[in-house]
Amino acid sequence: MNKAFVKESDQDEDDESAPGVPSLPPGTRNYMTRNGFERLKAELDELVRDERPKLVETVRWAASNGDRSENGDYIYGKKRLREIDRRIRFLIKRLEGATVVTPSEQENTEQVFFGATVTVCDVDGDDEQTYQIVGVDEANASEGRISWIAPLSRALLKAREGDVVRFASPAGIREIEVVEIRYE
Repeated sequence: MNKAFVKESDQDEDDESAPGVPSLPPGTRNYMTRNGFERLKAELDELVRDERPKLVETVRWAASNGDRSENGDYIYGKKRLREIDRRIRFLIKRLEGATVVTPSEQENTEQVFFGATVTVCDVDGDDEQTYQIVGVDEANASEGRISWIAPLSRALLKAREGDVVRFASPAGIREIEVVEIRYE
């Protein structure tokens, strides 16, 4: 059989729509903060209610113009429609499997858990930084939001103020001290 007709990968094609989002470890839940859940839901609503219907109308108009093989609006529109549909499937899958955690309702606020905002510094006391531990779909390192599956987050989980934790960073093994833990 020709390779063109065989799906080469067993990987779900919905994963292709989020190349920057790491996949969840097998057997784990998709934890999200309330804000992250609402943000993904708003994106899904925008795609379904506004962007997709407008694009369908454009493609329908372009198709009515005749020769589709040289019609840029039709060709681009169909390609963009496939991208939107893939993203919609991905978002639905992520939202259905999400476990929403509200950090402000955390009972044990003396330890680091999902949703915590943690201030850390190097063991030598320099370079203080603050991170919030969030879901994989809402992580953004430039805004200080790191995924709960990241090496730094895994090292910080269950730590208390004053604890020194070690983790493997791209620069090698680092030791940092937990300065403050907040749940907002």
